[in-house]
Amino acid sequence: MTFSEPSQPGADHSIETLYFKADGLLPNNPELPAVLYTDALQDKPENAEQIFNSNGWLNSWVNGVFSYHHYHSNAHEVLGVMSGSASLQLGGDSGRTVQVSAGDVLVLPAGTAHKRLSATQDFRVAGAYPGGADYNTRRATPADLEAALPEIARVPLPESDPVYGKAGPLLRIWRAD
Repeated sequence: MTFSEPSQPGADHSIETLYFKADGLLPNNPELPAVLYTDALQDKPENAEQIFNSNGWLNSWVNGVFSYHHYHSNAHEVLGVMSGSASLQLGGDSGRTVQVSAGDVLVLPAGTAHKRLSATQDFRVAGAYPGGADYNTRRATPADLEAALPEIARVPLPESDPVYGKAGPLLRIWRAD
């Protein structure tokens, strides 16, 4: 599903929802889609961390994306591309590859597997979690899957969209599901 949501901080961009099923070792999220905001921060990609923090997505960091499948079973995560570009695989080996570049924002519901396939040398992302959640990092193992399933079910919806705040499209999209 693709939406057009012209509003600040980025002027014109598209919003795409991406659904993934469990694959045997990676749970993904059985209820909520990942959401890709293309060019949402096109005017100020370097301000991603500050924008997320101002909208209540805290415990932030700036770095890259691991080159192996991983997920967070106890928190949703936002990734904002600050510089460069990358090819990311979402949802595990049978999931989907997305191309992201400076200004793009990806919101991953708890349990959504992700990894970096390739990236430019200058690829940097800001990551953050609703309310500053202290996130875990799980991998594609039977033990992690077993522990993750009840954790994912307990993660509450965020109070705000990491880019657009309380009136943002993320809350409408996730409540509709």
